[in-house]
Amino acid sequence: MRANGQVRFLKISAQLQRRVAGVTAFIVGAWLIVTLGMAVNQVSVSVERMALNEKEAKVESAEERVANYRGSIDEVTKDLERRQKMLESLSDQYLDEIPAAAATGSDAAAQDDKTVKTISALVPEAAGLARIEARQIRFAELMTKVAQARTQKAEAAIRQFGLNPDILARQAISAQGGPFESFFGSSKKDVRDPRFTKLAMSLGRMDAMERALAAIPTSMPAAVMLMSSGFGYRSDPFTGAGAMHNGLDFKGPIGTPILAAADGRITHAGSQGGYGNTIEITHANGLVTRYAHLSGFNVKLGQKVARGAQIARMGSTGRSTGSHLHFEVRLNGQAINPRKFLEANPDVLEVQSVAGIRADTSTKE
Repeated sequence: MRANGQVRFLKISAQLQRRVAGVTAFIVGAWLIVTLGMAVNQVSVSVERMALNEKEAKVESAEERVANYRGSIDEVTKDLERRQKMLESLSDQYLDEIPAAAATGSDAAAQDDKTVKTISALVPEAAGLARIEARQIRFAELMTKVAQARTQKAEAAIRQFGLNPDILARQAISAQGGPFESFFGSSKKDVRDPRFTKLAMSLGRMDAMERALAAIPTSMPAAVMLMSSGFGYRSDPFTGAGAMHNGLDFKGPIGTPILAAADGRITHAGSQGGYGNTIEITHANGLVTRYAHLSGFNVKLGQKVARGAQIARMGSTGRSTGSHLHFEVRLNGQAINPRKFLEANPDVLEVQSVAGIRADTSTKE
């Protein structure tokens, strides 16, 4: 401190310093303990609240069943019959794929049995229907496991191509619609058991993943194997300057058949600047394939095409030094290297092939 123009220093004894440090450490420690305690308590309350909500949901589901059975046996019978037909349809498609381990039952089976006994005691004439509904619920659980397993397999295959499954899934389901028709019943609360909601969501995710996988362009776009230019940096064939090449070039005679690399719809067929005569196919997962420098077209704008179908003929139109196919793959407008699709692992291609067959089957049904 300063006094009468002179600087003086205050001396604090070592004992006082230790006391001050001790008090400060105690205060900080107490604050940390209180803060940690509050956090733990908040987490504990949240966990308890979630458990309570889950328990309430189960109780509400059981009470709803009893109320529905009491309200109208005929209505419940119709709902169960309708749901049974849909489950049988799903069984025809997927039942042979249910793992043996999955068929042993579920953790909720005992609770379902209790619900059946409760309904049988309170509404004796509905005992048979209650047992049918319990079997339907257990089947829904098995179907959910199958759907989740197939989804995981499709997602893993998509990642092998270097693509994001979630992005492709959003593209695959971006154009849907139609009037609402309840699957689970005609009462005010359409879903009597949350496991059916889980089944619906699992099947929806599975369908989106398998469609996205099936639409990845993995088929050769031309019946030639000679690649004359790769993807990425190269010397421009006209100027010699460094340039970015956004696709692959396949050399071949004029008129060589050009093939669709995957199922899709023709969204461009015509001249396109330096690309010359060009075809673009938009696939179900949002990917776009581009076929350039063509000598002629075999399809029309808006036409649906299948994987491997001839869509055009090789040529040298546009900015080209000779007859070849320029092939591109684009996602959200950005060019990506097609080689990882055309040179995919056989195991991944097998998973894709199975997914494509399933997608075609579900579309026809």
